Amino acid sequence: MSINLTLIGQMITFALLVWFTEKYVWSYLLGVLEERRKKIAEGLAAAERGQEEIKLAEKKAKSILKEAKEQSSEIVGAAQKRANLLVEDAKDQAKKEGERLLEAAKAQIEQELLQARESLRKEVSSLALRAAEQILKEEIDKAKHQDILSKAADQLG
Repeated sequence: MSINLTLIGQMITFALLVWFTEKYVWSYLLGVLEERRKKIAEGLAAAERGQEEIKLAEKKAKSILKEAKEQSSEIVGAAQKRANLLVEDAKDQAKKEGERLLEAAKAQIEQELLQARESLRKEVSSLALRAAEQILKEEIDKAKHQDILSKAADQLG
């Protein structure tokens, strides 16, 4: 009978162990497992939200990049137009300045030409007067010679 008694003792001990485990340990283990399941579910949901946010961020980044490229193209086009306008303005100003300098040079040449003519007239008049003095010393008719010199001076002027 000792086997039967031992077997009954083991069954009683096992029943107590099952009851104790179910009352104190099993509920705690189920609570821990449930809490772990909730954390895992929250983690998966957060990961899915993160994936969605990444996709939205990528779309937004592409949109911003596209807009930036368009703006940069517009800015480059405007800069090229402005540069062309500046070059044309510079050409026009250089042309006007060249024409002004040419006119100034022509006016200066004309002035110098007039001065040279006046100087030449004075020299010719001086030579004519000297020649006239010598002629007058040689001839007696001063009025006639003065008339000739006046005509010559008028023709030079």
